[in-house]
Amino acid sequence: MVMLGSIPIIEIKNLGVERGGTILLNIRSLSIQKGEILALIGPNGAGKTTLLQTLSYLLQPFQGELFFNGEKINSNHSIFEYRRRLAMVFQEPLLFDTTVFHNVASGLKIRGMKKGEIRDRVLEQLDRFGIEGLSDRSAKTLSGGEAQRTSLARAFAIQPELLLLDEPFASLDPPTRGSLIEDLEKVLSKTRTTTIFATHDRLEALNLSDRVAVMNGGKFLQIGSPGDVMNQPLDEFVASFVGVETILTGRVVRRDGGTFVASIESQEIEAVGDVHLGETVVLCIRPEHVTLSAQPHREATSARNVFAGKILKIAAFGPYQKIQLDCKFPLIAYVTHHSREELSLTEGKEVRASFKASAVTVIRKG
Repeated sequence: MVMLGSIPIIEIKNLGVERGGTILLNIRSLSIQKGEILALIGPNGAGKTTLLQTLSYLLQPFQGELFFNGEKINSNHSIFEYRRRLAMVFQEPLLFDTTVFHNVASGLKIRGMKKGEIRDRVLEQLDRFGIEGLSDRSAKTLSGGEAQRTSLARAFAIQPELLLLDEPFASLDPPTRGSLIEDLEKVLSKTRTTTIFATHDRLEALNLSDRVAVMNGGKFLQIGSPGDVMNQPLDEFVASFVGVETILTGRVVRRDGGTFVASIESQEIEAVGDVHLGETVVLCIRPEHVTLSAQPHREATSARNVFAGKILKIAAFGPYQKIQLDCKFPLIAYVTHHSREELSLTEGKEVRASFKASAVTVIRKG
């Protein structure tokens, strides 16, 4: 459990990295509590890897201050002690040309632990990550998933106070990735290891993290709980990156208590929010909040927004079908494969699309 109100295990102040006149990282502040899991998401070049490399002191020099358990890291000795208390796992497993057992044991040997304790620690991690049967196998013979399991087992064997993960699942196939994420989630739940991990996959962030930080241009654009970031993005960039498929700009034309109506092209959309008449707003609609009906007439529904639409395109999207609609404004919906068949959805078909006013996220533009 995250210990709120205690001294942060990691605290950053005015962290900056510049190379060749280009600012790679510019973070004013960040505090991470013991036991917390923070996901870093953002496009390529956003600064995720740079931040992890800076936190691990693989990237030096940098500007700013870094505190570990309330103590400033500012000397070669304290850097050495700090690095012994963290572990980092990369996208590509970096394994020694030896057996799985000896790879997992390598950090413990460096720390001068006794053979019996090393054996117990290694066997525990091999079991946790389901690779006990690979103990005597050469690292050269491992599949990508097996190699990454070995890397994670090696990291957890030293019982790190801080774990840094740099997109460790990115190169794995979906079934292998899903299985490994599930096992890692169990291990983190048991060990409560403070973890910072970078990912492109918002579902990984949702499944594993206590907080999500959206990065771009070396900066944090938004930090919050997965629910807050996914459902209440602060701007269009964050919205698009966390899976909002429909982003529309309109003007407020009516208000009624806590709701308002915005004009979007030739249509009107009702949403919840405290806005002013004439104000420009951005409306964000997640595809899973859109309901489709094959009936051409308007049916009874609690949704305040109901539109006739034509299906322009249908594409597979993981477990869903992504439906691209023309409702006199562009709208994206997700349906299951079963729902597509049940509704007989085909490209060119006329349907009804609906979503609740409360399902619309409003970004005020002034």
